[in-house]
Amino acid sequence: MKIFGRVFIVGLLTFFLGLAPNTGKAAEQKSVAEKILEILLDKGEITPQQYQELKEEAQAEHEALIRAEEDDWDVKWKNGLSAESQDGNFSIKLGGRIQIDWASISADDEVEDVLGDDFEGFGTEFRRARLFMSGMIYKVAEYKAQFDFAGDEVTAKDLYLGLTDLPVVGKVRVGHQKEPFSLEELTSSKYITFLERALPNVFSPGRNVGVQFMNSALEKKLFWGAGVFWDTEDGAENFNDFADYNITARVAGTPWYADGGRRLLHLGLGYSHLFRDDEETEFRFRQRPEIHLAQARTVDTGDTDDFDRFYDSGNLLGAEAAVVFGPLSVQGEYIQAMVDSANEDYDFNGAYVYASYFLTGENRPYKNGSFSRVKPNNNFDLQGGLGAWEIAVRWSCLDLNDGGIDGGEETNYTVAVNWYLNPALRVMVNYVYGNVEDREIDGTISDADINSVGGRFAIDF
Repeated sequence: MKIFGRVFIVGLLTFFLGLAPNTGKAAEQKSVAEKILEILLDKGEITPQQYQELKEEAQAEHEALIRAEEDDWDVKWKNGLSAESQDGNFSIKLGGRIQIDWASISADDEVEDVLGDDFEGFGTEFRRARLFMSGMIYKVAEYKAQFDFAGDEVTAKDLYLGLTDLPVVGKVRVGHQKEPFSLEELTSSKYITFLERALPNVFSPGRNVGVQFMNSALEKKLFWGAGVFWDTEDGAENFNDFADYNITARVAGTPWYADGGRRLLHLGLGYSHLFRDDEETEFRFRQRPEIHLAQARTVDTGDTDDFDRFYDSGNLLGAEAAVVFGPLSVQGEYIQAMVDSANEDYDFNGAYVYASYFLTGENRPYKNGSFSRVKPNNNFDLQGGLGAWEIAVRWSCLDLNDGGIDGGEETNYTVAVNWYLNPALRVMVNYVYGNVEDREIDGTISDADINSVGGRFAIDF
């Protein structure tokens, strides 16, 4: 995968360097028409005046032809380097994101006793370091290839092909992609309000390889997606003598949408049925305390060494809502995971609610059933531009206790400050207070507190 990542980067650079115009020599060369006119002039077939008039016309046509060749691709910068063919049949975009995180974590002794001495401390990491290429082919086929270079290895993220503008189904995508589940999961990490998605995100299927159909209706006030996905996660590959796959669907929309999106109400439902081999497949849910640098999971259903937890099916049900009223927005979700085990059925759940407010008057933009890029009213500069300033608070909870599994219950409270210098640059700071109770996996955490402070410097293009 590392070699492929290098080839991917070189290919992108080669393509965009090839788009750079190289017309200096072409402009200096004489056209065939001009050469013919010189021959006719030398033979006395035309007068010098006729030669001059015809030469000017020939030069004008030659220059027009060169301009047309130069205009075959329109190259521009718009939140990333992009190019589009003059006829609109082809397009390509090159982009990426860099997120540099730091954090300080402290916890009660009870947490250290179970999770280890290295749970507390200070640290930094590249949370994400991604490059992508996307575009259209002959107006009907889309593609995207995105890889993450953070960590010890290159991992595939979005890696799919698709057909657009199809009757009834609208769009079909084949490849490694996000399953249609959860508003916060489908909102890109470039645009989420907090450093990490909330605790219940542990239930979201995330990215897998599959086939997905998606479309919109009612003048893009209603969105739906549905598909079948093989459980491959970030590896984008899987081969076994059994099949683990999901059938996942989501419907979401805005029954109220006004003022160009500055005021809206979003509602959505998601469902996923997990087909599993009851003799081969294990399940395990575990979650960090909303700080990725944490070296252990504070709630955890444990591994299968404890007792038999193989299962043959599961169901995920999610409900989501959000309201935007100018600079104020409120968002929340409830997710329930119901697992059918060989011996017993288990029921886990989680929820979150958060509110954010832009001190500088902006609002969270909404696009195609999720939230998008914040654009400051005034970008930060040395002439007095402040950028956009946002404050936010979040409550989240996760319950991994049921039927003899004591994975623990966690409740977090987060305060966030976000500074958007411009549409591409952001600085984030989070304080997270967490409380973990009733965990009996790998030791006992009966009632313990965790305090974390984290930050991020981020750019995306």
